[in-house]
Amino acid sequence: MHPARLWLDGIVLLLYFLGIVGIGLWAGRRNRTLTDFALGGRSIPWWAVLASIIAAETSAATFLGAPAEGFKTRSFIYAQLTIGTILARIIIAFTFIRPYYRYGVQSIYEFLEIRFGPWTKNVASGIFLFTRVLGIGVRLYLGGVIIKVIWQYLFPSLTVNIWIYFWGILFVTFLTTIYTAVGGIKAVVWTDFIQASLMIGSMIFAAWLLVRHIPGGLATVTEKLGGFPAFFQTGLDFGQGFGVGLKKLLEEPYTLFSAFIASTFLTMATHGTDQDNVQRMLTAKDFQKSRLSLILSGLADLPIAFGFLLVGILLSVYYDVMPDLHLPAADNEIFAYYIVTQMPVGIRGLIIAGVFATMMGSTSAALNALATSFTKDFYLPYFKRAVSQKSPIYAARVATVVFGVLMVAVATLAAYAVLRDSKLTIIPLALQSFGYAYGSLLAVFLLGMLTKRRGRDETNVVAMMLGVAAVLVFCKVRLPAINLRELAFAGRLQAQDWAFGSWLPDWWPVISFPWWVLVGCLVCFAVSFIFATPRDRVMMAERHVTGRDDQVKSPVSR
Repeated sequence: MHPARLWLDGIVLLLYFLGIVGIGLWAGRRNRTLTDFALGGRSIPWWAVLASIIAAETSAATFLGAPAEGFKTRSFIYAQLTIGTILARIIIAFTFIRPYYRYGVQSIYEFLEIRFGPWTKNVASGIFLFTRVLGIGVRLYLGGVIIKVIWQYLFPSLTVNIWIYFWGILFVTFLTTIYTAVGGIKAVVWTDFIQASLMIGSMIFAAWLLVRHIPGGLATVTEKLGGFPAFFQTGLDFGQGFGVGLKKLLEEPYTLFSAFIASTFLTMATHGTDQDNVQRMLTAKDFQKSRLSLILSGLADLPIAFGFLLVGILLSVYYDVMPDLHLPAADNEIFAYYIVTQMPVGIRGLIIAGVFATMMGSTSAALNALATSFTKDFYLPYFKRAVSQKSPIYAARVATVVFGVLMVAVATLAAYAVLRDSKLTIIPLALQSFGYAYGSLLAVFLLGMLTKRRGRDETNVVAMMLGVAAVLVFCKVRLPAINLRELAFAGRLQAQDWAFGSWLPDWWPVISFPWWVLVGCLVCFAVSFIFATPRDRVMMAERHVTGRDDQVKSPVSR
């Protein structure tokens, strides 16, 4: 390729990065208190909150991972899960949002402390901190994917190794950490608005260009697919009996039943009990505007999911009609390869910026939520009780940097795992990272929202641990780990999967990941419900909300 064309793409990317960092720093220039840093003074317009929710949940796992699902399955069945996301958001909007405003929380886990006590809050917040670092870290590995594909395109004779991924991951995380640490939630929301617009525009342009590049256009697409791709997959097959049919139903992740039931519980957990997603909802002026943003974001999920899957389906047809010997073996890299090798100059730079936009949007939101949760739930109560007004912001900014470093480490490990197994798709890996524990998280929040006198601080912790154990065992989860016997007796590190529930009979299903949250939630809720809330804790919670206006319109004083 002529160097001038590379320079044009490079200039587009440079302008994008400078613009995003500059806007992020400008948006957060007036952060003086932790409330400003975490909630933006509850002054963010509802439409900006809507765009931020979309940008945060549509991470690089969707931008590159959803086309990988469409490429592999040549269908829209993955989009079935968005049915549950819409139902869940309606439930969250009328169950969770108003209490968060009434209790005036900055970290949503403060609600659990008011309702139950510090132990429940600490465990719930700890679960969020651990799983969010793990989940976003896994998604961030895709920051290395686009760098790796570009590297192979420019230097095809050089070997690709883990360092190529590492530098891409570090670059994205470093830029994102800068404007998030300084700008806080305002920087997150306003840069998310730009990044969401770029992401959707990139998706539409990619689908249009693919149709143009395929000889014969839509007629060829229809012919190769044998008609329209499948939209639904019921998963019902009782030809071999009810037991075998039920086993198959629970083992298949993308079915109508998982869409209506499992996906609803999964989204209730991710959008109702996860500080990352809820925090941006709390930046709206009042709970009505927050509800509006949340419900509309669910409706937007459907066309976005279908759009990215359509890109993957079109890619499968394109490379079927026009084979490419250099096509990557990893499905996650197919769309990135098409962007780098087939997109027009200049537009290519803009769409590569769109890939980075999805990563930076989800990463910035997670960094801000992690810093807020750590500062409110652990730093202020336990490490620095007597603080000046500036101290919490300083702690939140330091925490932002620390969590950024941890994400880079997790993302590099995820890249190493994909290098070992090129067919490992990132969406299941990313979703599974929180599936183990978020059922328990959802259970204690539901208990706190739906009851006033059930659940006890100490026993909630036991119930949450039982909920996690139930997912691992009853779902027959296999976790990548090490051989403890070899480590203890030979001092060697040897990779070995830990197979939970292996003692269960063969007829017991290996339950697919969309159902994990439901399993954990049912077990934890049932155990917690047995125990009554102490009377003094009930009265303390009632006193906390007494005199508060249900429609809080100003930041709550710490």
